[in-house]
Amino acid sequence: MKKFVIKDLKEIENIILKSKVCSLAMISNNKPYCVPMNFGYADGYIFLHGAPEGKKFEALKQNPEVCLSFYIDDSLHIVNESVACSYSMKYRSVLAQGKVEFVNDIDEKARILNIIMKNYTERDNFKYSRPALENVSVFFLKPSELTAYKRGY
Repeated sequence: MKKFVIKDLKEIENIILKSKVCSLAMISNNKPYCVPMNFGYADGYIFLHGAPEGKKFEALKQNPEVCLSFYIDDSLHIVNESVACSYSMKYRSVLAQGKVEFVNDIDEKARILNIIMKNYTERDNFKYSRPALENVSVFFLKPSELTAYKRGY
């Protein structure tokens, strides 16, 4: 089964939008560090949020260069059940690389949190208290590089 590069931006965006979790890879104390994240996507931007303290927050402040991984439609593909090397995975995936930027404006945080919520609820009209907005870290990535693959599709 061959792996094919996806070039069409609409197909790439479809993979991102169908994903429910992405993996955020970064560097923490000169070591790779990766965490699963909820996210939102709109107008070519990937939006994320988290606690305003902790290992992830400190790593991103020290080095904002990241890679996000998305994948969908994964399933086992078997050519011959008795031959281990004939097993493979069907999937579609996207890697997004670039620098994250943090958002400090309260109104912008609320707008972005609603983009994230829409990815999970189809609603984008939630209201947030000022303390909630002040105590959340909101950041985004405008990918400088997108790489996408599909295998078995």
